[in-house]
Amino acid sequence: MKNQLVLKELSTAEVQERLDVERALLQKMKINHAISPIENPNKIKESRKIIARCMTELRKREIAENGRQ
Repeated sequence: MKNQLVLKELSTAEVQERLDVERALLQKMKINHAISPIENPNKIKESRKIIARCMTELRKREIAENGRQ
């Protein structure tokens, strides 16, 4: 719930930037986990959830923008 509140306060460009950063971080974690197991594999799951939240927020804003036209 806290993450959703934070995303709503950010601008669209900031949400897109956070999405890009999280995707890069997830990719790096997956590669590192394949080579040698990371200490907390739940971080991968959490990163995927953050990516999904960002994508949902961007889509919600896109729909709201199209609804106004």
